Amino acid sequence: MLEAILNFLHVDDWIEGLWVIVGLCGQLLFTARFLVQWLASEKARKSIIPVAFWYFSIGGGLILLSYAIYRRDPVFILGQSLGVTVYLRNLMLIRGERRDPS
Repeated sequence: MLEAILNFLHVDDWIEGLWVIVGLCGQLLFTARFLVQWLASEKARKSIIPVAFWYFSIGGGLILLSYAIYRRDPVFILGQSLGVTVYLRNLMLIRGERRDPS
């Protein structure tokens, strides 16, 4: 059974298989943020981005960055590093707005 799963994931051992699962979990979190944004916008009947979107973005981005580092993929590492920076900055801006609502 384990061998069939490893073959399906195109990996040679269980450690690589575990990393593929980590990457898939990061991708699922990353995808969940779009669902959160879409549902919130539908509820408000206008385009909005809720705070949960940024938390899903950070979670998915950090997990995908870990996966990219393990895979030693410089393009993926750079892309996720920059993305996580943007997501964190957006949360900082939101926090600043809440402290100073003027």
